[in-house]
Amino acid sequence: MRSALIVFGGFVLLGLFMIAGRAMSGSLGLSPAARWFIPVWFVLAAVNLVVGLRHGYSFVEELPIFLAIFAIPAAVALLLAWKMS
Repeated sequence: MRSALIVFGGFVLLGLFMIAGRAMSGSLGLSPAARWFIPVWFVLAAVNLVVGLRHGYSFVEELPIFLAIFAIPAAVALLLAWKMS
């Protein structure tokens, strides 16, 4: 359940990036905003990985969760960047 909430938070953050990109540069800002989201989301997903490690989970246990948490919103962001360019 916690992982699903974090992925949902990633989509919310992506939406905020897209709104900011549109506000700054109109429709031309959507693709760069989606691309800027990806490294920011990577860092936030890595922070979640570290939190899991500090709560006693091993790296091998946390890695698939990290990959899912990062990859799902990042894939949507890449799709949006591709469609908006």
